[in-house]
Amino acid sequence: MPNQSSRTSAIFSAITVLIAWFALGLQLYLMIDNTPGNGMTPLQAVGRFLIFFTILSNLLVAVSLTVVLVTPGSAIGRFFAKPNSLAAIAAYIFIVGLVYNIILRSLWQPQGLQKIADELLHVAVPLLYVFYWLVFAAKNSLQWTDPVKWLSFPAFYLIYALVRGAIEGFYPYPFINVKQHGYPRVAMNSVFLMIAFVVVGLLFVLTAKKMSDRNKTR
Repeated sequence: MPNQSSRTSAIFSAITVLIAWFALGLQLYLMIDNTPGNGMTPLQAVGRFLIFFTILSNLLVAVSLTVVLVTPGSAIGRFFAKPNSLAAIAAYIFIVGLVYNIILRSLWQPQGLQKIADELLHVAVPLLYVFYWLVFAAKNSLQWTDPVKWLSFPAFYLIYALVRGAIEGFYPYPFINVKQHGYPRVAMNSVFLMIAFVVVGLLFVLTAKKMSDRNKTR
């Protein structure tokens, strides 16, 4: 029989999953609903939806928690339940909230339903998942070298976004906009982004080690 902590973790995970899927669904609906005014087809709107790191990171949160809740014993469920996977996802979604609220928030003023989707994707889900990681996630076995391994996802994303940008002429974020800055500046911005991911990752590893050490002394 699951203990109280496990039940609380499952309930909190379920709430986070529902909010994440709702936010993603709302954002996709808004993008498809706006297609008559922006010259895109619904299929193109779905493609545009999937070019944002925010969306992909929120999808990672939603999919990983859903799998752990629904099929925890499966191979993919065990993968997403690993301390390394949990910490990596926490670092990714933390970066989403950090970059948006420090750099990108002032660049536009969403209203109505778009404002709700915006706040859920960039504030609510990052806060909920990081809280979940801090309170409920296993943190043992993390190593100082792990943040370098976690770069695979953002590095793949950068290549993906730049290739799509070169083909479609649309870049999802100003700091990787080749049309505006050119490849040398974007390359430098990308290096700074990778450094930021490593620094945040190291902070998560440090937090995990300190919390694990504190639990051992109790």
